[in-house]
Amino acid sequence: LKQPIIKEEQLGAHCKMFSEVTLHPGCEIGYHEHHGETETYYLIKGAGIYHDNGEEYPVAAGDVTFCKSGGGHGIKNTGEQDIVFIALILAE
Repeated sequence: LKQPIIKEEQLGAHCKMFSEVTLHPGCEIGYHEHHGETETYYLIKGAGIYHDNGEEYPVAAGDVTFCKSGGGHGIKNTGEQDIVFIALILAE
């Protein structure tokens, strides 16, 4: 579930997405790459596994992840409660 924090017309030239994302237990955002943009996740609630260019590590509320241009990432909810995070995509 993705809910915009600000309206699309407010994003400006370099911000492609600024949203609150909810992943229910067992759900995931599969591994994907970013080219010409970066993506940051700020976890507000929950815990799971973050995929970072072929490596995996646990993440939980309060953690921040960063995917640079040319890199790839994904996240899976392995817990028993929703993961809620802020996702920010910025164009280079």
